[in-house]
Order: sequence, then structure tokens, then C-alpha cells
Amino acid sequence: MPEEFSISCPIPLKDYPIVTIGHGGGGGLTNDLITKMFEPAFRNPDMDTQSDGAVLDLEGFDRLAFSTDSHVVSPLFFPGGDIGKLSVCGTVNDLVMCGASPDYLSVGLVLEEGFSMESLWRIIQSMKLAASEIGCRIVTGDTKVVEKGKGDGIYINTSGIGRVAHSLVIGPSSIVGGDAIILSGDVGRHGMAVMSKREGLEFEAELESDCASLHGVVQSLLEGGVRIHCMRDLTRGGLATALAELSESSRLNLEIDERSVPVSEAVRGASEILGLDPLYVANEGRFVLIVPDEEVDLALTIMRDHEVSEAACRIGSAEASSESPLALATSGFGTKRVLARLSGEQLPRIC
Repeated sequence: MPEEFSISCPIPLKDYPIVTIGHGGGGGLTNDLITKMFEPAFRNPDMDTQSDGAVLDLEGFDRLAFSTDSHVVSPLFFPGGDIGKLSVCGTVNDLVMCGASPDYLSVGLVLEEGFSMESLWRIIQSMKLAASEIGCRIVTGDTKVVEKGKGDGIYINTSGIGRVAHSLVIGPSSIVGGDAIILSGDVGRHGMAVMSKREGLEFEAELESDCASLHGVVQSLLEGGVRIHCMRDLTRGGLATALAELSESSRLNLEIDERSVPVSEAVRGASEILGLDPLYVANEGRFVLIVPDEEVDLALTIMRDHEVSEAACRIGSAEASSESPLALATSGFGTKRVLARLSGEQLPRIC
């Protein structure tokens, strides 16, 4: 008898016994790492919300949101920002997506021997300015130095604490069928700006990161009485990955019209040249807002009054799912495609 033949790899890439660059990309490999290693080890009720941070109910205190983020962007300085501004806005936005006011930050620095003091000063001043404009305080930190050749100049970790001063439960579990999906602005600018700077690419139109704090607009939404069901900032993996994650967590189909998603001509042109999908390119100042259908006009009016979200628009809806939930995009031709998690890393080292 001939030996049985199988075309399956004995060690699939996603199960390969070493860390790959794709494990940090926010897609399928990242999800595998979280669900197969981190969640089983650290599982507790405070992790079950599957949000950008943990919302903690401490007896005798306001609800508190807690989040942390590490930043390894290359290059350190890019059009529209730098690793300092990014590290502050990144953690602030994670707190804001929980519906919290960003109050306190910690800063952890890993410096490589030989790193320029001038560059370090620029980065620290950028962090100071960003935190001051947002109104949060950097209250503690740590610094480590590694030998030359064992780092990449500077890595920054920021952790944040903020108060949740409302009764809303903001997260995937609050999404219901019929909810509207609102996008705060054009997508893909941060990832393309970092990539073009890194590779020395020049395009007719300037590419500039959208790196910004989302605190002001979300605070206005809360003060305006908008019944927010869920929010998610569009960082690694972009809009498509965020929708895929929220669809899985909410057990609902999230359907968008791709034609309604704003993409600048600069990003669209650069994406076509590089063979990238703008819906999967990272942002650092954009978010999706999911609210009851009847709240759309109020939410859009408030959002368009803020520079960071002046191009806000409705892009889709949440729908009941009878089978496996999916994130779906309708193209200009009327066809639908599934917005799945990327299997690997589209643009490494962009945040």
C-alpha cells in the first residue's frame, strides 16, 4: 500500500515555536498569542470586557480605567508626530475608549547606549507638551539602559489611569442589532506616513500622521448625552481589524459600506503603489463609535465640532448573526467581502 500523503505542514506557521514579527501586528497571530498563552495564564473577571483597557470597580471609589501600551515605532520622528507624542496619545486614547478621563500616566524608558541626548530631549519635550494639552499628569516612571546594539535607540512604555464618571457600560457586550457604526475621519494616514518616512518614499501629496488625542471629542459626546455602546481606536490592523475584533466579541455582524469610508488621495495613491489595503493600515487619531440608530445625528453634530473628527460619518450598522459573526464591507460594485484579521504583519514597527 502506498504511504498516505498529506499536504498539511507538520508545524503550521501560526504554531511555530518562536515569536515572529507577525505576533506583534494586531492580527491573527497576535490573537493566537493572546488567546492561547496570555488569557489562560492571567484570566480573571476584569479581563472579560475585551476592551482597550480594564474598568475596575473599587469599593468606595469611582470606577477606574487602567491601560498600558508599549511603543517601538521606527523612525522615531515622522511627519505629524514622534514616539513621544505617540506614547502619550496612545495610552490616553485607550483610556478614552473605555469612557474614562485620562488623569495619570507612568513612563518607562528603555534607552540604548549611545542614543543622542538631543533626540531624547526632543522626545521628552514632546511628551510633556502632549500630556499638558490633554490635561493628564505624568506622575511616575522608570529608566533602563541596554548595551549598544541590543536596543533600537529608545522604547517607551506608558500606563494610564482615568476615572469613569458615568454609568454607561462601554464595550462590545453593549452592542445590539440595529446600532449605527460611525467613523471619526479618514483612515490610513499614520501607517502610510511612518512607512514613507522609513523607506524614503516621496509622493505628490504629503503624507502626515493623524496622531492625536481623542479625549476632547469623547468627553463632548458623554457630556452631550450620547448613549455610547462601544468605541475602539483604530491602531494596529486599522479599521478592518477593529471591526473584526468587535464582531467576534459582540457576536454580531458588523456591516459597512466601503464607499462611505473616507481615504485621502495621498493615502489611496500610496496604498495602490505599495499594494496595501487602507482599511488595514494603522491610525493614531481615529476611532469607531457604535451608538443606537436614533443617536446618529446628535453624535455626528458633536463630533464634527472637533478638528480631530470634523469628517465623521456613518459607515454601517450592526446586524444580528445567525451563524458565525463577521465584519463585512460592501464594495462600489455591490459585492461583499469579509474583513478578517490579517494572518501576519502588514507594516511592522508603526506604533
